[in-house]
Amino acid sequence: MSEDARKIFRFAPSPNGYLHLGHAYSALLDFDLAQREGGRFLLRLEDIDQGRARPEFEAAIYEDLAWLGLSWEEPVRRQSEHLDDYAAALAKLDALGLLYPCVCSRADIARASEALADPPRDLDGAPLYPGTCRGKRLARAGANLRLDMAKAAALVGGEVSWREHGKEIVASPQEWGDVVLARKDIGTSYHIAVTIDDALQGVTDVVRGRDLYEATRLHRLLQELLGLPAPAYRHHALVLDEDGRKLAKSRLSKPLRELRAEGATPAEVRAMLGLA
Repeated sequence: MSEDARKIFRFAPSPNGYLHLGHAYSALLDFDLAQREGGRFLLRLEDIDQGRARPEFEAAIYEDLAWLGLSWEEPVRRQSEHLDDYAAALAKLDALGLLYPCVCSRADIARASEALADPPRDLDGAPLYPGTCRGKRLARAGANLRLDMAKAAALVGGEVSWREHGKEIVASPQEWGDVVLARKDIGTSYHIAVTIDDALQGVTDVVRGRDLYEATRLHRLLQELLGLPAPAYRHHALVLDEDGRKLAKSRLSKPLRELRAEGATPAEVRAMLGLA
């Protein structure tokens, strides 16, 4: 198989905390599938939020993954080094008349939601943005940029589709509402960055946690609007704690480095995750 025809998988953590078992599960799945398919395995650092990224967390990512027995291609792509790529994509969407500035804070949106008897929510369970700034003539300096979802969805016929575990999934992106595509503090967003990165890196197979399943309809919308290829998707089950909650850095779930310090081996981590 030629290099151009090989499947490309990626693991894309954020260096804003130490990796835990949930990250290990995703990284090992990607790596194992790349090995099985004779494909390539990439490591990408999603560090656009420089206020939270730390060099020590980046160093720990390399250390933890190497300890697990993973290897990856160099150079590692850091999102913070490619802001021009994301700005170019936003400019294309802007030229289509799909972006507008918004000065609403989360508190503003929450208050507007509380005023409704049955407030709508997005697919993450957050209050759905009510479109307060849509149609207003606002300065872009100091504002977020939102996607006019109704216009965007109309351009793709109202629905998007993707391959999930080999099956065709059809869904409407409109349930996300007018999402923020460029944060005022960093000039971009996770949704734009991950979509552009996957395209520029030629990623063919996106293997990630089930918590990102619903985001796929938004990423597929952006791919369609920007004329980008669609990878195949596989959203895996989440690793849960004793209370049935997904592991998270924000809850200080036990990091891999602590398991290693306690004497765990890479083989034992695989066994914990059912990947032995």
